Amino acid sequence: MANPFDDPDGVYQVLVNAEQQHSLWPQDIAVPAGWTPVFGPDTRNACVDYVESHWSDMRPAALRAAAARTNR
Repeated sequence: MANPFDDPDGVYQVLVNAEQQHSLWPQDIAVPAGWTPVFGPDTRNACVDYVESHWSDMRPAALRAAAARTNR
């Protein structure tokens, strides 16, 4: 069986956690605790486009907030 996370023809959704990190997730696999669907279901390409346009800073939210406080 092929890895469902690598299926170019699969149906995916985008998940986000409390740290505003994003994950591309196969539609047929249960959403893990601590993650919330924010886009999809859609094609892999559409989900990748969503992630690329909505997650430009890869640092966890807590780290971004700490850096913002330091730079004041």
